[in-house]
Amino acid sequence: MNSLPSSELASEAFPTKGGRNRQAEARVNTGCAGLDHILEGGFPKGRIYLIEGDPGAGKTTLALQFVNYGASRGERTLYITLSESRTELLSAANSHGISLDGVEIVELLPDEDDLLPEQQYTVFHPAEVELNDRMQRIVTEVQRVRPDRLVIDALSELRMLAKDPLRYRRQILSLKNFMSDQKCTVLLLDDRTSRDSDLQLHSLVQGVICLNKVPREYGKIRRQVEVVKLRGTAYREGFHDYTIVTGGVLVFPRLVAADTRNEQTPEVVSSGIRELDALTGGGLDRGTSTLLIGPAGCGKTSIAVQWAESAAKRGECSSIFTFEEAPRTLITRAAGLGIDIRPHIESGKICIQRVDPAELTPGELVAAVQYQVEHAHSRMVVLDSLNGYLQSMPGEKFLAVHLHELLAYLGNRGILTLLVLAQAGGMGPALQSAVDVSYLADNILLLRYFESQGELRQAISIVKRRSGNHEHTIRELRLTPGRIQIGKPLHEFQGVLTGTPTFLGGAKES
Repeated sequence: MNSLPSSELASEAFPTKGGRNRQAEARVNTGCAGLDHILEGGFPKGRIYLIEGDPGAGKTTLALQFVNYGASRGERTLYITLSESRTELLSAANSHGISLDGVEIVELLPDEDDLLPEQQYTVFHPAEVELNDRMQRIVTEVQRVRPDRLVIDALSELRMLAKDPLRYRRQILSLKNFMSDQKCTVLLLDDRTSRDSDLQLHSLVQGVICLNKVPREYGKIRRQVEVVKLRGTAYREGFHDYTIVTGGVLVFPRLVAADTRNEQTPEVVSSGIRELDALTGGGLDRGTSTLLIGPAGCGKTSIAVQWAESAAKRGECSSIFTFEEAPRTLITRAAGLGIDIRPHIESGKICIQRVDPAELTPGELVAAVQYQVEHAHSRMVVLDSLNGYLQSMPGEKFLAVHLHELLAYLGNRGILTLLVLAQAGGMGPALQSAVDVSYLADNILLLRYFESQGELRQAISIVKRRSGNHEHTIRELRLTPGRIQIGKPLHEFQGVLTGTPTFLGGAKES
């Protein structure tokens, strides 16, 4: 049982692109692989960029990654802090394991004498004097170090000293004009403590990166990054999930299935049960998605695990993402049906990952699936269940969009995907599901309970298979100790899907 990847995911899952924009001009890596992927290689070199976000959004952490990456490659780096002391900055870096060796750190904090009452009344307003002094010291330090990378943290201090928006804009414009001759890539950090959005500042810089904190009704805060502007170059639009972990900021680029289009040779995947393969028209095709839908306890997960075990016996890797059930419980329950997946877990052929929707964002889950497919070489992915996946979404309307991109991506990679969806209720035709995504799946396996002669029995049928023919019969499903049994078609019954079928006669099913 593996845990969700973190640092490995950041460094391997999102290789930077080498498209036409990167060929046209040099790029500066940010030190965050996911953000570089969104920026299609990093920031265009020698320009000024604004990193804005609420306090605690991760601006300073991202800036520390930025200078650390440059210093580790022999670049001259300068970090000018206007709000935090050098000690506080080093402490923040140490907490993430980020080395600032080779990074020039300059404090431009108010002098202690400036805080004395007798220093607060002069011919000039003290804020004007201090602002001019700060700006001049920034220029002096840049001329001294001649950095390749520069971070100024934070602009809120300069805005407070300027007081007047016009004066503040003039100072930033002067700084921009000065930096244009320095051939330096600059990050300006702004904590957005001003009540009004500073759109004027957006117009002065070449790019704007917004780090947003999105509160949820339950669970940890969801963080999303958006590239608001990147002048003169392409980038991946939209909101992308990110998280802050020990080591820095991890960005999970929004999945775009169109980037992974390729032709896959059609191939049928057997379940290992002859009757189940016959029901599905010979098995399930690679590159398709199958929805296993039915009430709780009717065998949906067991059928999915059976397919994964069959794949492992052929030497293929599978990944199971479970939301509700603990991996240990899943393993024990499968063993009771004669499906012993423990040897396959030990060999790495089957990977079970527990997902907590209150802690994991949709972007992290998609990135974890990508990692299993592209680096662990999984040929089958099981999501158990979509009910849990729904809980990680901000609203039901977004589930279909996320699933569409994920299923299209997996289909393009030739992955067989099994989706488990539990319905409320036990019997009857009016079972309800939390969300209807049946139109997204290529195949639908329907599982039902039905009553017969005072006995509760289970039935299985396939109601949709886009890639070929299938049986139109309803078969009995039995989960017996040591075995999953698929019976003959229930020709002697009518109305099985209603839960209370009519016996038409004939011999009782053995």
